[in-house]
Amino acid sequence: MKSSINFSLKNLTRQKRRNSVLVAAIAFGFFVVTAIDAFTTGIVSNLENQITQLVGGNVICQGLEWVNPSTPGGKVQLVNIVRDRDYVKNILEESKIPYEYYSCFTMSSGQIIFNGKKSSIQLYGRDLEEKQLVESMQFESGGIDLNVKNGLIISDKTATSLNLQVGDEVIYSTYTVYGQNTVADMKITGIMKSNSFINTLQSYCDIEDLNAISEMPEGGYSMFSIYLHNKNKQTKAAKMLEARIRQDADVNPEINVTSRDLAMKTNPTNIGKGIEKQVDSRNPDNEWKGVMYGIETLYDEIPQIKTVMLIVHTVAFVILLVILLIVMIGVSNTYRMVLYERIREIGTMRALGMTRKDTRKVFTSEAVVLCVIGAILGLVLAVIAMSIIHLIPISNEGLSLFLSKGHFSFKVSVWSVLIQYIMLILLTSLAVRGSAKKAASLSPAEALRTIK
Repeated sequence: MKSSINFSLKNLTRQKRRNSVLVAAIAFGFFVVTAIDAFTTGIVSNLENQITQLVGGNVICQGLEWVNPSTPGGKVQLVNIVRDRDYVKNILEESKIPYEYYSCFTMSSGQIIFNGKKSSIQLYGRDLEEKQLVESMQFESGGIDLNVKNGLIISDKTATSLNLQVGDEVIYSTYTVYGQNTVADMKITGIMKSNSFINTLQSYCDIEDLNAISEMPEGGYSMFSIYLHNKNKQTKAAKMLEARIRQDADVNPEINVTSRDLAMKTNPTNIGKGIEKQVDSRNPDNEWKGVMYGIETLYDEIPQIKTVMLIVHTVAFVILLVILLIVMIGVSNTYRMVLYERIREIGTMRALGMTRKDTRKVFTSEAVVLCVIGAILGLVLAVIAMSIIHLIPISNEGLSLFLSKGHFSFKVSVWSVLIQYIMLILLTSLAVRGSAKKAASLSPAEALRTIK
């Protein structure tokens, strides 16, 4: 095999111009395929990451409980409260689910008022010392100040709309977790750069400050979010978490958990809606004591993301096949010419003892080596081009959803590249099979008598 490859490399230097054109065509094909696959995967991944930040992780666990009315004749309310901050965290650590990090946070929707102007925001109460949260923030001015009570971090778009600066005091109007109107004085400590319209409305403050404003019980929170190392395992992680909580629910009537199996039966195409039905306050059958833990994944909430990813990879695969088929036609035609040009040479080699099998190997390995060289060059060119494009800042707001911190990002899958190379080798072998077979079947005497 080694001698066949060495012989093939020597043969490739004989028709330098023709082989260079063929290598360039293969390189261009692989450049296009690799760039398109990495680009589409990158923009869809950026979109998914931004939605993950907005929704709150790959796996989301929230607590819901019924609260008696505060006034006579009032209705029982379903409120979003998890009172025990350590319960889900301890289960997560016991279950050995491979996660990157987790976060407890309280959510609140409302308006900030400044000098008679109003702006709607989605306020997240978070632990402002979380490393991942801090690293995700890009501040235009100010920053995190844990010494300021009711300190507020807003987006640059919100700051511009109200003409706010760091140090300004605003009024935050919202609702408590029990649905009552409430207001609070807050002070701007930081203004973040918003990369898309999704995080334009996002604002942050310390979780304990927001808990006090929204009358969340001390130590409680709205949602527990888990960010996984492998986002493709979020369904498995959700099932593990649900099964572990159900063990406690079997012995403790104050603990309840939603059922993914039931959700799949009621809404097989949208598990998120099936789970929501199990905690819908309008359904009189939804009654429980204590807390109901609702566990969902990002794909449950937004199943379209998986569909988009599948479409992207399917389109990239079809493009790859088309380009490879075009290249293979060129390879097949080239080696028909090579066979004609080397008939007497083949006769000489056969007369000197080269077997038919070795003759086929020489032709096939020469074509494979040629295509692999072209594919490697195409991959290198694609990596260089992607690195350059990634450095270019993009300020178009319409594209912001598909960017990572204002830049296009590319994701090259090692497995995808390996599959492309395997397909290349197989198709190349098929493309030259006819020529190689014909060369191997030539009689030495007949080949030496051939006049070109």
